[in-house]
Parts: sequence; C-alpha cells; structure tokens
Amino acid sequence: MPENFDYIIVGAGSAGCVLANRLSENPENSVLLLEAGHKDAFWEWKIHMPAALAYPMNGTRYNWDYYTEPEPHLAGRVMHCPRGKVLGGSSSINGMVFIRGNALDYDRWAEEDAALSDWDYRHCLPYFIKSENLAGSTDSYRGTNGPQKITRGQPNNILMGVFSEAAQQAGYPYTADMNGFQQEGFGPMDRTTAHGSRHSTSIGYLQPAIKRPNLAVITRARATLLKQNGDRICGLEYWRGGRAFTVNANREVILSGGPINNPQLLMLSGIGPADHIMQTGIMPLHDLPGVGQNLQDHLEIYVQMECIPPVSLYGYYNFLGKAYAGARWLFTRTGPGASNQFEVGGFVRSRAGISHPDLQYHFFPMAVRYDGKSPNKGHGFQAHVGPLRSRSKGWVKLRSGNAQDQPRICFNYLSKPQDWKEFRSAIRLTREIFQQPAFSPYRGREISPGVDVQSNSELDDYLRGSVESAYHPCGTCKMGSDEMSVVNADCKVRGLEGLRIVDSSVIPSIISGNLNAPTIMLAEKAADIIRGKPPLNPMDNAVYKVEDYRERQR
Repeated sequence: MPENFDYIIVGAGSAGCVLANRLSENPENSVLLLEAGHKDAFWEWKIHMPAALAYPMNGTRYNWDYYTEPEPHLAGRVMHCPRGKVLGGSSSINGMVFIRGNALDYDRWAEEDAALSDWDYRHCLPYFIKSENLAGSTDSYRGTNGPQKITRGQPNNILMGVFSEAAQQAGYPYTADMNGFQQEGFGPMDRTTAHGSRHSTSIGYLQPAIKRPNLAVITRARATLLKQNGDRICGLEYWRGGRAFTVNANREVILSGGPINNPQLLMLSGIGPADHIMQTGIMPLHDLPGVGQNLQDHLEIYVQMECIPPVSLYGYYNFLGKAYAGARWLFTRTGPGASNQFEVGGFVRSRAGISHPDLQYHFFPMAVRYDGKSPNKGHGFQAHVGPLRSRSKGWVKLRSGNAQDQPRICFNYLSKPQDWKEFRSAIRLTREIFQQPAFSPYRGREISPGVDVQSNSELDDYLRGSVESAYHPCGTCKMGSDEMSVVNADCKVRGLEGLRIVDSSVIPSIISGNLNAPTIMLAEKAADIIRGKPPLNPMDNAVYKVEDYRERQR
C-alpha cells in the first residue's frame, strides 16, 4: 500500500462513495477511500433485501449504534442514533426513501447566507439530475442516466391506495412526483432500489469504480487523527487490525464520515471548540467553535390504527410468512421482500401562513416500529408523521480523548415551543385523514396515541414518551460564512488548507425531507468544485407554490 495519495476520503457512505468515483475518474488522481466497517458482500442479505431494513438499523454489524445523552425535553429518554458502518454507510442501512427536499430549502440557504448563493435550487437541481437514474422519466426535473438507481413507489397493498385516496378526500392535492415540480400533496414515493434489491451508493457509485488502478479502498480502517503541518492538513492516522498506519495527502483529506463521526475526528485532532477540546486533555490546534454544534434531526410519531379486514402486512409477521417472503426474494427478487413498503407518503403544511410543507408522511401497511416490534397483535396500519424544520438544535462532544470512546450526543429534541405545536397538529391532521370515507371499510380502533389522548397536555405527555428519530442527523460542520460555520461554500474547513468536509454534516439548516438524496447531490456538486471543473449550468425550472398560503392550510 502506498503511503501517499492525492486525495484521502474518510468514510465510504452516501457522500464518500460519490467522491471516490468522481475523483478517480481522472486517472492522474490517486485516491484512497477509508471505511471503518466491512464490505457489503452480496450474501449480506440484511442490507440488500429492502423489507429487511429493521435489521441493519439495530445491532453493531453494520451500524455504529450510537445513543444520545438523556434528552432533557423528553423526560430523560436515551434515543437510538444508528449510523452506517459498512461500505455504502447509511445508504446501506436506511429506509431507502429518496426525497430531495423542497426547492425552497435550498433557496433558504442562499437567502440566509450570501456566501451560499451557488447552493440555491437552480444550482443544485442539475446535480440532482446528474446523480439519478429513474427509469421511464421523461420530464426535465429528473435524471435517467446517473449512477443512483431509483424505483418509483408502487401501491402494492390495498391500504396504500386507500391512504392516498383518503388524503385527497381530506382536501390535499395528489402529486405524481414529490421530487419534481410539486412536493406538496400525497402520492407515490421514490426509493433507492433496483431489480428488487437495495441500491446503495456503494453499489451505484463505488462498485463501477473499484477496479480502477488509481483507487484504493480499505475497509475496517478507523481514522483516529488528522496530521497537521502548520495550517495544512497533510494526512492522517488510522487503525486497522490493532495496528496504526499513517498516510499522506498530496492534495486534500476529505471527511465524509457523517455528522457524528466528523466532529469527533476533528476534535480528537485538536480542531474545534478550544475550551471543550482542552477539557479532554487534547491540545487545541485550531479553534473552530462551530464543530459539533448545530446538530439537527427529524422526529416523527407513529399514528397507528387497527385494520378490520386481514389485508395488512401482519399476515407475514410470523415464521412462515417471513420464510415465504424471504425465499421468494432470494430466488426471484420479487414479492413483499423486494419493497421497503414505504410506497406512498405525503407533504403538507401544518397551518396557514407557511409557504411550503412542514410535515412529512410515510404510510406503512402494518402497525410496527422501526425495531421490528409490533405493539398490535393483529392487522393494522400506520402513518409516520413529523415536523420537517425543527428549531431545536443539539451538539456532539467528545467523551474523552480516546478515539475508541463513543462521542456524547444530545439533539435537544423538542426544546422549542413551535416544535410541540407542529407535532400536535401532525397528530390531529393524521386522525382527520384516517377518518375519511376511504378508510371506513378498514378502520378499527386507534391503537396509538389512543382516543383518550386529545387535549394539548395529553398529547404533549404522549409525545414526550413516544416520539422517535427519523434518523436524519445533520449540520454539525455547517457550511457558511458566520462565526459558527465550519466550512465555506467550497466545503473547505475555515482557516486550514488541505481539508474539506463533504456530507450531511455541512448542511446549514435541515432539508424538508429524507437526507440521502440531498447528501448525494451535495457530494456530486462538491466533486466538481474539488476537481476545479466548471459547475453545471443552473436550471430555472418552475416549482409549485401556493399563492394564497397565508389564508389556507390546504
């Protein structure tokens, strides 16, 4: 193994695999990709079967398996924070929902910080299109030749169509493509699958590039220390098999380890809030107060209903049902195992006066949790719903100066009054959808929260004990120009040479949707910046806007 590379990428996740592919396209660039987890071998069915998504999110084989500090506004609950630890990173363990977010999210970045003018929607859209491979698409909003394969949701369970119909009965619009002209409304959702299997960035971006002679990929390699020479990062130290190795970067080290691991590695290397770093016994080398701050996430609640006729997925929730689904998927890549079952969903505004959706729905045709446990011993269905732009922000800090110790994490969930207000609206609006005529032949009792939970105080007590993370952490190395920014608009770490950060940790304010698609786009755009290529031409596609949003909620 050479000791010198032009580029060293830390983390083979949603962004790292994109960067490894794009930077190694030039045969003159030597690229090293380090991943702390193992390979995503084809026999690892738990990360390739879409319906098995609950398995990799739990345990430690594919997952850093982080947990938060007791959350102060959730009665001290300790929350699970899974992060991918395998080739493909979190794109190998997530729920496979592919949502770009709303166009106005990116315009907000540019409006709130003039330094991010090239990160508005018209500049980001070409990179979304470049990354995508959505078969059969014919409009100018979507891509059909990119590495990331996408499948349009198919309502293959009767309850999925019923949910979409009920939402329209409640007065919400239908949208055929949440990632195109119109996000607002209900309809099919896209997912990162192809031919019945998960299509992670490892499969889409890394596998086509991995045989290039100028790309080296090392798994089970944990970066522990960035090497600094004056104001320049010149390489790093990593551990593998109980031994320490040092590699040098001729051009740049690029951190793509995610919003938890990136700030940990920076602070272990003396880069971050000087006072906090000093408290752990590490010598501060570069004071950056924003490192580890600005942590954001999406929370959600499961509104669950009993289903009277036996048409939910509960029929597969037994040994024989799982065996049938597994065998069918194994031999044909079809059947219930070939879908994440999040085939339909929606985006709505919680009240009048909001310009674009602030609540997101994922519908699931069974009453079950992400950990695979079903509180209902029978047929049911549920809507996952939660606010999209929480005002609550948390932090990531070192637990000690030992790289093997998990960092301390606190999201500070529900610390702002507006977050509670949006969640109460989310539950009440969901109940309204479930009471529409389309659900009459199917609707039984309300399992959760339960009909006795009605007042604001009752809803708040329920939320405090029942909200769950949607697993969308971001923002801990924010991009921008203020004093709390960690990287500039080119993803360069402020005040240092030879170091960039490219992944969801640089997102300045959270996107209105799942984060895999925005992270891939961000890495595609950053790859052109790093290579010094002219950016793709901005696109002025129209986007859906509700002109009288101040007067109406739907």
